[in-house]
Amino acid sequence: MYIKRHLETTIEKLNSCFKVLLLTGPRQVGKTTLLRRIAAADRTYVTMDDISVRSLAMTEPTLFLQRYKPPLLIDEIQMAPKLLPYIKMYVDEQGKNGDFWLTGSQAFELMHGVSESLTGRIGIVNLLGVSHGELIERPAGPFVPENEFLLRRVKESPLLQMSDLFDQIWQGSMPALNSASEQDWNCYYSSYVQTFLQRDVKELAQVNDELLFYRFLCAAASYTGSMLNYAALAKEAEITPPTAKQWLKVLAASGLVYFLEPFAHPNLKYAVKAPKLYFTDTGLAAYLLRWSSAATLEAGAMASNFFETWVVNEIYKSFINCGQIPPLSYFRDFNTKEVELLIETDGCVYPLAIRKSAQPVKEIKKFEILKPVAEGEKALRIGSGGVVCLANDLLPVDAKNWYIPVGLL
Repeated sequence: MYIKRHLETTIEKLNSCFKVLLLTGPRQVGKTTLLRRIAAADRTYVTMDDISVRSLAMTEPTLFLQRYKPPLLIDEIQMAPKLLPYIKMYVDEQGKNGDFWLTGSQAFELMHGVSESLTGRIGIVNLLGVSHGELIERPAGPFVPENEFLLRRVKESPLLQMSDLFDQIWQGSMPALNSASEQDWNCYYSSYVQTFLQRDVKELAQVNDELLFYRFLCAAASYTGSMLNYAALAKEAEITPPTAKQWLKVLAASGLVYFLEPFAHPNLKYAVKAPKLYFTDTGLAAYLLRWSSAATLEAGAMASNFFETWVVNEIYKSFINCGQIPPLSYFRDFNTKEVELLIETDGCVYPLAIRKSAQPVKEIKKFEILKPVAEGEKALRIGSGGVVCLANDLLPVDAKNWYIPVGLL
């Protein structure tokens, strides 16, 4: 069963504006399925996984474009980077909007080739796993907790019980695990990790010791929803801190992790500078940390970390599915007071606390550490916000803030 993706509308808009469209994202999130689903009947599909096609693209790119005429969908373009300059020449000479659709699972090397060859000619969008909004077939839209938005969203969203939520968190966001077909969770993620280690890791990081990288991957999963400490992560994985930093870049380039950067403003002193780490698929993190079921994860020591990871991912997806760069950050001072998520847009900062509780108390008081942001020459307005939690309904905390049920994301 196909799950309609929110990114479809964004892709159709970009297709009318750019001659080349690039869809990136982790493996198996549905990039090819999405593009083939919305492609017109006359668009030819070729994949660089086919060694004969890849050989032609790498050795005779001119002949490749003679053999495969646009409109064209090229899968796994990062495997044939030599083709990119020839695509540039083609679109400059005779190209039309929407001529080339490209997919790539490895943004690390691919983006360098794109920036060299296709600047100004290409629209780039990123796809992650299936969002909660896509599963319940809710309209797309970036999550900004303004009052009108929340009051409208509560009418579109059924209540999400904690047990159902942790079923989603544990299962993960891969389309194959969320479709009607039966997939064994352990077998799926075992195969996924093996493919990642054998293909992406060797190509991106030139790592020959798969076992060492797997140990690092598991150690990194234990940091999801937490502030990064490179030295501690390196010690746990038995590697050096510079290696840990480099390998985390590989995970980010492959779309497996997301770094939430700290909020910066000249009026905020004594702020923590380290980013927070989030796995983009909670099912993969649960597999790496050996949580065997949703029930054990819900009752486990990392339940709050996984809850926060899921919340941040859903808000992150709400922006990228609309083709926008997510304006997200967090703030923590040296007294460990923290606002888990800040959404900054149009000169306004919307603060969100995240708590795995039905009605958390005193969380809104933490927003007071942001007061200096609204003062001085570079002042920003502090907008409405609230606590994303397990409340049964959207309820006001005070004049500006809400208890926000997690199902509204």
